[in-house]
Amino acid sequence: MMEETNSILQNISSHQGSIILIDKPRGPSSHQVAAWVREMTGVKSVGHTGTLDPPVSGVLVILIGRAVRLTTILHQDDKEYIALLRLHGDVPEGELKEVISQFTGRIYQRPPKRSAVKRALRIREIQELEMLSRDGRLVLLRIRCDSGTYIRSLCHHIGLACGVGGHMAELRRTRSGPFLEKDCVTLHTLRDAVVQAQQGNEEPLKKMIRSPLEALEGIPRIYIKESAADAICHGARLSSRGIISHDKFQMEDLVLMLAGDDLIGIGEALMTSSRIVPGEKGLVVAPRLILQDTGVYPAIWKTHKTMREKS
Repeated sequence: MMEETNSILQNISSHQGSIILIDKPRGPSSHQVAAWVREMTGVKSVGHTGTLDPPVSGVLVILIGRAVRLTTILHQDDKEYIALLRLHGDVPEGELKEVISQFTGRIYQRPPKRSAVKRALRIREIQELEMLSRDGRLVLLRIRCDSGTYIRSLCHHIGLACGVGGHMAELRRTRSGPFLEKDCVTLHTLRDAVVQAQQGNEEPLKKMIRSPLEALEGIPRIYIKESAADAICHGARLSSRGIISHDKFQMEDLVLMLAGDDLIGIGEALMTSSRIVPGEKGLVVAPRLILQDTGVYPAIWKTHKTMREKS
């Protein structure tokens, strides 16, 4: 299959990489889903962000090609879940709502025993916690929370606070960062699209492929001159002389550096945007992650360096 892969699959991991949103079924691990996507597409570099346990379904962001480099950044995105809590005893409606309301805001959590990470105490924020419906001891909850929040632990603690105990019976992720469950495709749909692409109809697969910029929505952008791009790809800091325009940002914020529509990389702001003086000296961004290759843009900086050395 990989030898027959046509142009759209050969290019799927080019430039800044791509994203495919999979509606993960219950059963396989997130790692297994990523492996299946790798096998289907023939692309060697495939990862995912926001691990879902095997019994959990929902939004799984699959990173392809160079987009795999974004894993550490996208892991921090907020998440939203629908959870089914099973209480171990009867709890009056008013008391249950009061207990649930106490779990919004910053909470302490320790990873469950079955977790693969160290069971150190951590703080996570629950932005929203809503009871959608209830049928006796079964309670349907919607949770919007920080990345890394353990919903299993949250359900257990709600049960304890109610005085009867409880556990998470089922869980589905409905949002990861800017991506919703309606944006996702099933593994079967992706497989069908790959086969159609191999047969010459690339449109279904093209519609599934997303730019990494969609996942980075909300991060301030700096548009740079093409003459500055190659130096940044070699690790140089961005000077105000290389900036065309920019969004507002604060010192130490993450910022995107773009040459036109091309994402060159992500860096940390060395000053607030209000201090930038176009055309003047001053280092604005320190690169933290580069997505473009060296040599794609003209190496103007090498010419300038040679001229300085000769002079």
